[in-house]
Amino acid sequence: MEKLDLTKLHKKYYTAKTTPEIVDIETVRYISILGKGDPSSEAFSADIQLLYPVAYAIKFTCKEAGKDFTVSKLEGQWWYDEQKFGKPTMSEAPLKVPRSEWEYRLLIRLPDFVDEKMVNSAVASVTSKKNIPDAARVHFFEMTEGKCVQMLHIGAFAEEPASLQKMLDFMQAQGMSQNGLHHEIYLSDFRKTAAENLKTILREPFKTT
Repeated sequence: MEKLDLTKLHKKYYTAKTTPEIVDIETVRYISILGKGDPSSEAFSADIQLLYPVAYAIKFTCKEAGKDFTVSKLEGQWWYDEQKFGKPTMSEAPLKVPRSEWEYRLLIRLPDFVDEKMVNSAVASVTSKKNIPDAARVHFFEMTEGKCVQMLHIGAFAEEPASLQKMLDFMQAQGMSQNGLHHEIYLSDFRKTAAENLKTILREPFKTT
């Protein structure tokens, strides 16, 4: 049985240049979990760990049906309460908004043949058979980002504002403004990779102003 690798099937989605570029992102299906707080916290790590039992439950169900696939890269969308913190620029926000106030949606991309019913079934199986009640927070999510500016950031997460400033300069020069949530795709496993070697795709949906 051939195993589907989404990173190879959707190369445009999982690759980026080290300079800002425009991409058009299709409708994508994910498993997802919502949370809030410092990404270096134990709670954030625990949320990541809730996604994977569900992802593998879906994988094994699909494999039994003759459609095996590789579990994809971790992703995240990030935002904050603009009424509370105003609207700093996309490069200023990580520095001005306390990390404890960062809100997030963690994501793992699914093959197109996986639907909401299959995700719900996997969640039910993980919560009951594996006795992980918090897995009930994992849910199916579908998103169409459309036109985005993206860039490959190489290095520590703390250095992202410099890359975000390059993206902001690019967007402003072309009369663009943000039109969605900040999106990151973690090409490296940040639990095992040295900070200076991390590779992260930064993606910002935009509209023309």
